[in-house]
Amino acid sequence: MSQNTARRPMVGVGVLVTDTAHSGCVLLGKRKSVVANGNGKYQLPGGHLEFGETWEECAQREVFEEAGLHLVNIRFASVVNSIRLEEQYHYVDIIMQGELDKERSTEPQNLEPDKNEGWTWTRWDKFPPEDQLFLPLAHLREKGYQPFTSTKQNL
Repeated sequence: MSQNTARRPMVGVGVLVTDTAHSGCVLLGKRKSVVANGNGKYQLPGGHLEFGETWEECAQREVFEEAGLHLVNIRFASVVNSIRLEEQYHYVDIIMQGELDKERSTEPQNLEPDKNEGWTWTRWDKFPPEDQLFLPLAHLREKGYQPFTSTKQNL
């Protein structure tokens, strides 16, 4: 068995959080990490898919754990295959999209300050350059994904 087949990719879930009060924006944070991978890069809320968890459950859990927000209308958005062999990094990232639940949430809180500098509503058309984005988010942007359209071209 070769070195590349001995290891398996991890499964991550990133979440495009939208809110009608912040038109054209998604929730964006800046990574803090003790490892070099992704440190200082902009990211979506998200994390690892847990055993037995649906993608929707993972999206809801991660956004609540990281930002204290509840979501509605959670749905599949896209998937990206993020590989950086020189960093021993390989994730299949499922990108979900959900809207802020106005009845249960207001503004995001930074509930993991050791992992994130804070959350901001950032316009999709005024994003930081791709080299400043965490790899899964950079790949999503490279694919031309548009979170504010519902066309099949996004898949």
